[in-house]
Amino acid sequence: MKFFVDTANLDQIKEAQALGILDGVTTNPSLMAMEGIIGEANIKEHYKAICELVDGDISAEVIATDYESMIEEGQELADLHENIVVKVPMTIDGIKAIRWFTDNGIKTNCTLVFSAGQAILAAKAGATYLSPFIGRVDDMNWDGIELIAQIADIYTIQGFSTQILAASIRNPLHIVRAAEAGADVCTCPLSSILGLAKHPLTDIGLAKFLADHKKANG
Repeated sequence: MKFFVDTANLDQIKEAQALGILDGVTTNPSLMAMEGIIGEANIKEHYKAICELVDGDISAEVIATDYESMIEEGQELADLHENIVVKVPMTIDGIKAIRWFTDNGIKTNCTLVFSAGQAILAAKAGATYLSPFIGRVDDMNWDGIELIAQIADIYTIQGFSTQILAASIRNPLHIVRAAEAGADVCTCPLSSILGLAKHPLTDIGLAKFLADHKKANG
């Protein structure tokens, strides 16, 4: 499973890179605003900066909601760098746009996905990635991980090549369970990735090892 970090913070991206396990980045205008990146020109320059840091796919989200504007904006984003993946919302116009981008060699990430039916439409349109929002599904008293498993089964049976990108990850357990359910990619805050390394028995074992080493060496 690939690891993407969901952020616009360059320092966090560098830290994730230093782990040696980073495969890409997802971001959006809200995350840009959190970093004080405001204005179309500044956002585009920031996308370029991220692309220079990461040798992998970088999802850049369109703001437009109608087909023609999605195409125009998506082309501009794709022209920024070869690693840009155009993130398109799961709407009827979004599906049409994904088909156009696919036919014109532009990679896409279909976002705001909450059902298997939506996942089928996105795959039929040729989406490179599909982003089911695990945490938000859980918030509605449904099972986000079960949705990942259902989509993975459908994609395997039907031979779809769209990669399942588990999004709205809230904790390290979400990552583990998404991997079990068949997600191809997990995108999450850096804190969730770092949380995978934590275990109290590791801390206890290391402390005992160091104490024994100290005894043995005076």
